[in-house]
Amino acid sequence: MRFERMRPVELRAAQAAGVPFVLPIGVMEYHGEHLPSGVDLLAVTGVLERLGDEVVILPAFAYGAASHAVAGPEGTGTLHVEASAILPMVEGLFAALLAGGFRNIHGVIHHQTENFAQGMPTDLTFRLAARNAIFRHLEATRGPGWWGSREMADYYALHAAAEDPFNWIQVHPLFPKGAEFPFDHAGVGETALMLALAPETVAMEQALEGGHWFTETASQATAELGERGVAIALRHLRGVLRL
Repeated sequence: MRFERMRPVELRAAQAAGVPFVLPIGVMEYHGEHLPSGVDLLAVTGVLERLGDEVVILPAFAYGAASHAVAGPEGTGTLHVEASAILPMVEGLFAALLAGGFRNIHGVIHHQTENFAQGMPTDLTFRLAARNAIFRHLEATRGPGWWGSREMADYYALHAAAEDPFNWIQVHPLFPKGAEFPFDHAGVGETALMLALAPETVAMEQALEGGHWFTETASQATAELGERGVAIALRHLRGVLRL
């Protein structure tokens, strides 16, 4: 289900049923000559679409802090937006969702998530925005000292059950840590994902153009390998989304 295509009665029904509302998070970044700049976003949206009516997909966020670590901006498709510019917009979005009564909110990201435990600029920005929005919402609706009030005596029990307020908004990597799938940048792993999810965007004959070390394994990619990766991501997402 897509948020922008749903009528209010459908949104309310999804909320009441506890359906996760999921925000795809991506960046526009150079992925060699054979792949599109939106690989990281297309991987997330393509996998989420496989979940069908199990989730509500929010309009995607496509302009993250890509950095110019891989390639400069000119002629490469990389669109780097500073994290400091993203933060207020994302806080506003999360605040709007909370004000609308949404509580089962999730972001899914694929960009630079080999470092997800420590964080990288884009995912850290979304995680900080989520915390800021939740704190502000709780103080505005429950008042100062809300956590210390008697009504929150069951906080730690709720936390253990993943039902405390700080679980209202969560951000997850597309793949779990240690997944048995090649994690790379525009190599065999990401090329395989695109062959499975968006084959029309792949030009395999250009995989070695540019002389990049990170694309040297791309020619080994197959759609079958990509489907194995999609299956891993789907199992992971069904777990973290509690489907």
